[in-house]
Amino acid sequence: MVAAPEYASLTYSVPDALKKENLSQADYDEICRRLGRAPNRAELGMFGVMWSEHCCYRNSRPLLQGFPTTGPRILVGPGENAGVVDLGEGQRLAFKIESHNHPSAVEPFQGAATGVGGILRDIFTMGARPIALLNALRFGPLEDERNVGLMEGVVAGIAHYGNCVGVPTVGGEVAFDASYSGNPLVNAMALGLMETDEIVCSGAEGVGYPVVYVGSTTGRDGMGGASFASAELTEASLDDRPAVQVGDPFLEKGLIEACLEAFQTGDVVAAQDMGAAGLTCSCSEMAAKGGLGIELDLDRVPAREAGMTPYEFLLSESQERMLFVVKPGREQALMERFSRWGLQAAVVGRVLEDNIVRVLQNGAVAAEVPASALADDTPINRHELISEPPAEIQAHWRWSESELPAAGPAGITPAGGTALSWNAVLLQLLDDPTIASKRWVYRQYDHQVQANTVVPPGGADAAVVRLRPQADTQAARRGVAAVVDCPNRWVALDPERGGMAAVAEAARNLSCVGAEPLAVTDNLNFPSPETPTGYWQLALACRGLSAACSVLDTPVTGGNVSLYNETRLPDGRMQPIHPTPVVGMVGLVHDLAHVRGQAWRDGGDAIWLLGAGLEAGEAPADPRLSLAGSSYLEQVHGAVTGRPPEIDLPLERSVQGFLRQAIAAGLVCSAHDLSDGGLAVAAAEACIASGLGAHLEIPASTARVDRLLFAEGGARILVSVAPAQGAAWQQALDAAGVPAQCLGVVAAEAELQIQQAGQPLLKLPVAQLEAQFEQAIPRRMGVDLPPTS
Repeated sequence: MVAAPEYASLTYSVPDALKKENLSQADYDEICRRLGRAPNRAELGMFGVMWSEHCCYRNSRPLLQGFPTTGPRILVGPGENAGVVDLGEGQRLAFKIESHNHPSAVEPFQGAATGVGGILRDIFTMGARPIALLNALRFGPLEDERNVGLMEGVVAGIAHYGNCVGVPTVGGEVAFDASYSGNPLVNAMALGLMETDEIVCSGAEGVGYPVVYVGSTTGRDGMGGASFASAELTEASLDDRPAVQVGDPFLEKGLIEACLEAFQTGDVVAAQDMGAAGLTCSCSEMAAKGGLGIELDLDRVPAREAGMTPYEFLLSESQERMLFVVKPGREQALMERFSRWGLQAAVVGRVLEDNIVRVLQNGAVAAEVPASALADDTPINRHELISEPPAEIQAHWRWSESELPAAGPAGITPAGGTALSWNAVLLQLLDDPTIASKRWVYRQYDHQVQANTVVPPGGADAAVVRLRPQADTQAARRGVAAVVDCPNRWVALDPERGGMAAVAEAARNLSCVGAEPLAVTDNLNFPSPETPTGYWQLALACRGLSAACSVLDTPVTGGNVSLYNETRLPDGRMQPIHPTPVVGMVGLVHDLAHVRGQAWRDGGDAIWLLGAGLEAGEAPADPRLSLAGSSYLEQVHGAVTGRPPEIDLPLERSVQGFLRQAIAAGLVCSAHDLSDGGLAVAAAEACIASGLGAHLEIPASTARVDRLLFAEGGARILVSVAPAQGAAWQQALDAAGVPAQCLGVVAAEAELQIQQAGQPLLKLPVAQLEAQFEQAIPRRMGVDLPPTS
């Protein structure tokens, strides 16, 4: 290696620098061993960002290797900027999810906005045009004004970037829990359709080929963002605001168009966006994946600020920037193309034969590091998995429904509380912000730009986007569906079962609109893995995700890991978030004419419950259903406890497969899965969506009334069937052998009625249900939301 003059003497305090870079003394010793010398300050910064959890997954990599990652439709799996699946008929879909949690905690608007910009770059870097955005958000209770401010800023940032760049935000989820106070989760997912014949990958090719920088200029914003994202939040985190990037969606729109034009010429042989760790990450990953090296001349990098040091250039996370390897002789034409879009473009380096990243400034070597040491031969933190669940989890698992007060047809009296009718309980659940309407959120998003959104947000269990055919003569009959999901309360109580449930519910939501589930991208949001409980949660959740993906044939194509999501309280204690492995799943809609929503269609349609049904008579309790870990238990009894039921994956697969076939055959009018709040909430949501009522009769049973109404569990879907299809529906059920119960009919009068053995349990007008459901979040935000019509 070439030795730069500053290698001879260190110009920084090692302990202070290690703290800033979130590196340990052992890391420093290993860096010195690999280099054969002490690193200079710029090199230490490079190792700091590339050896962070955010970039190299040093705590989670062994667990991720257990995911199923291959399948007949998988074209690109983990390791590239985004996964790619084959949709058939010459169409390919790129998709990915990533987090921007810590930046959003300290600067919610820009943190969320640049999270959207970053995930879009992952998509069009592959040669795909972005067609849709989704997001999964978590906040603390809205009774705290700080959480209100965080939510307002995050939603505004997402809306600003997505609306301005012209990509529709078509779906998502929002949940609330005290564990997220001060540490909100902001996970952004994007989908894109490939526009190039060849998928653009990131591995460098061609010794001597020019390396071209395109996009925006480099400044001092976003310094050390990857390291910042890999440490817990403290009161001092507000001092890290410079670590939050600033985005320009209008510039990114030009970058999308210029990149897609450039990729179609075939002049670009490798591409990498500059996200976390900026130039350091793009150079080292391109070099390592190609088994080559890259030389970078900082004097040629377009800069917006004067006097920037190598450290600042290499660690800046300024937005809307890309790095290409280009065929020799084609660089000038490429740069002119980007200049026409008002973007910066410059040849900043070349591909080397040796596997190193060499950085020059003012004609001297400012840094020189083996590319593999930064990108693929990075440290792994080994953790020992405890042999049994933590004591506090085992205590939760000992809870049983028998500890609840007696429940009768008239209602229940919670311990130490006042009597509640089942009407009051249902209204209380609909007022839970996690269950309630998210219209205040999604009305700020432009979900119709590009004119391909088939189902508006809130209209169905999954988003559906039209696939424009390649030939103008073909009708746009196919679509792609997408969803994000995670039952974080379940994961907190049993991470393995919760991980299984996340995958199962995502697939169920796709099946409810008639889409065939294809593949998964996941965002693993967890607290510190350095505690026995934290690592156990992460390991068990990965085990559950893997098991469900294997059974449901939804391979994992990539994703993101976000650890150290916890807040240091003023008294020094750490407040960890609920472990939250968000599953983003995509599916193929073979015929848009058959897409189904959650709203009832017509009065007189029969209402059926598919899958795990309601106990009748003296039948024993179905282990697939429980009030443990339920919304009802938390909202009415103030407890998050118990062991959630295990998902019956074979039943899940058969129920979902049958539903998709029935939808394709035109037998189903509507479909809505049972999730938070169980049967009663699902029925209420279908009534609210349609304006129609429902008359349901639940079977006489020795089971608790609240269990029948509000229990939660997998493989349960509420569907409506028109009378004209009754015979064909029954025939299909008999042939499939799928468990199902007819519970009642859709009512023309706008009222939800549920009774048992002729005795009324619950009776509420749909208008009252809707008012509670729609105003829960706006009321807490202190805003007025206009009526839906």
